[in-house]
Amino acid sequence: MEVVIDKGSGYCFGVEFAIQMAEDTMERVDTLYCLGDIVHNAMEVDRLEKKGLKIIDKEQLKDLKDVPVLIRAHGEPPETYRTAIENNIELIDASCPVVLKLQNRVRNSYDQNPQIVIYGKKGHAEVIGLSGQTNNEAIIVTTEEDLHLVDFTRPITFYSQTTKSTKGFYAMKEMLEQRIKDAHPGVAEEDLPYFDANDSICRQVSNREPKLTKFAAENDVIIFVSGKKSSNGKALHAHCTTINEKSYFVENEDELDKEWFEGAATVGICGATSTPMWLMERVADYIRNYN
Repeated sequence: MEVVIDKGSGYCFGVEFAIQMAEDTMERVDTLYCLGDIVHNAMEVDRLEKKGLKIIDKEQLKDLKDVPVLIRAHGEPPETYRTAIENNIELIDASCPVVLKLQNRVRNSYDQNPQIVIYGKKGHAEVIGLSGQTNNEAIIVTTEEDLHLVDFTRPITFYSQTTKSTKGFYAMKEMLEQRIKDAHPGVAEEDLPYFDANDSICRQVSNREPKLTKFAAENDVIIFVSGKKSSNGKALHAHCTTINEKSYFVENEDELDKEWFEGAATVGICGATSTPMWLMERVADYIRNYN
């Protein structure tokens, strides 16, 4: 049985950058605080915690003073930076450049048109940071059921969380456009309220779907390695299952089932943008030892 690892899987640039900044900082300090999980992968968080990384939440941040705190790739709302200044905190800002650029775009759009709609997961760290650019007034939509929150009589500026699926974004865009028309029967298209849709999905992330399409089709069994908290992991695994029904989601090698591999000639190992390569290699080695 041949076991191969998808070379395109693993950390995106933003996550890799954040982890490198954390490791570099921990070479000069005993403890580095991190606001939320540095990556949505429990195995990697555990590895870094053993090096001196300490995960904290927003309430704990308020009680810290004169210490280094890492901002992860997901970015943070303005209030986090205000707290850091007030408490003399050294911020190690590892916000992904793609996310920072999007935050600026959202903030500028909000200044011109207060009704900002974001396609994303409510409560997700990146979405919290984006909403913070609008004084937390942005409307977060995940499914069609959330569209009742939007006022279709007013102008709308539409963005996406960077890690959402392109297909999902454009489906939501079409629904918004239709709701605008439905709210203004008989009105000519050029006279409808302003609607500006911005595809703000990270292409490094969105390009993984077509590549995984080929990878999932080439192998008899797919083992998708990801942390259970990873939205990107859930979305990419779901995509794999549409191509290959024998696609299994695991957090680590302990969750593997030997029966999955019966009769398989090839097994493909892939993962999310938050999955470390060392973990995929470990899962692959474990499967190879079945033989």
